[in-house]
Amino acid sequence: MNWEAKIISHRKEKRIAVSFEKDEELIKRIKLVVDSIWSQTLRVWHVPNTLENQIRFKINLETSKTISEDSNKELEKFKQWLNSKRYSQNTIKTYTEALKSFLLFFKEKSVYEITNNDVIIYNNEYILKNDLSSSYQNQIVNAIKLYFKTIKNVKIEVDKIHRPKREKTLPNVLSKEEIKLILNIHSNIKHKMMLSLIYSCGLRCGELLALKPVHVDSKRNIILLKNSKEKKDRIVPLSPKILEMLRDYYKVYKPTIYLFEGQTIGFPYDARSLQLILKQALQKSGITKPATLHWLRHSYATHLLESGTDLRYIQELLGHNSSKTTEIYTHVSTKSIQQIKSPFDDL
Repeated sequence: MNWEAKIISHRKEKRIAVSFEKDEELIKRIKLVVDSIWSQTLRVWHVPNTLENQIRFKINLETSKTISEDSNKELEKFKQWLNSKRYSQNTIKTYTEALKSFLLFFKEKSVYEITNNDVIIYNNEYILKNDLSSSYQNQIVNAIKLYFKTIKNVKIEVDKIHRPKREKTLPNVLSKEEIKLILNIHSNIKHKMMLSLIYSCGLRCGELLALKPVHVDSKRNIILLKNSKEKKDRIVPLSPKILEMLRDYYKVYKPTIYLFEGQTIGFPYDARSLQLILKQALQKSGITKPATLHWLRHSYATHLLESGTDLRYIQELLGHNSSKTTEIYTHVSTKSIQQIKSPFDDL
């Protein structure tokens, strides 16, 4: 399937334009991307300029080009090393594609001749020139550092590779009213159940799709999340209301291996299809925010905080290693902010 992608400016906003010959399969796939829009004027589809989309479209496009045979062997060795360390398949894909992009940039140079100055050149001549995000730059640096730690006798000094400053972005949150609209809009019990479970338990998409019926403990009112992010198990409380919905869902669908199975019995539901379910719910409910499944998790954490739940418990429920990660929700909680009176009111 041939397609081209590039970053464009659309209504003063950076977007990724994706153009291809008319292909029903590609059209179905691009429609799954949140906030994907067909431009009749430009005759292209365009999507938000996010890290995920940069990797999905632009970076994949760049890394589809050929690198040297030696670099390809090194890339394969790196992939095998990541596999042996049991990194997730998403991380393996992201790191290998990021490293391939870096090696492609220096395809005329042996990997053993690459220096720290080359990393700076790559950042300036590729990352910044193509207006890629600091988040993507950080992932490139992670991949480079990890790769060069695994091979010896190179000119690069891993500890001297610097990461870019992190952007201080706030998590996106929906109101309780918006959440209620989204969760009640679908008449399909499976669609409603999946979205409801993500919000009610603060799950990541991957955690939901990995759930098996045995992980639901109805007697203790908990769900056991096995091998979630960073290979950690954790438990989350299960509301009685959700438990009743699960019982109704189970009677209808009778899942075999996974709690939510796709069209093929015994296989988990597709993540892209789940994202499309949310996109349809947003359209039907008239919500124009470009919400993703992760917004439901952010909303869960923020609403817990606003209802008085201690930050330490929220950290445990979300599976965060550091309390600093959880503290970001204090910046989007509006409970205290709304009580502040503007001096304008006294004028």
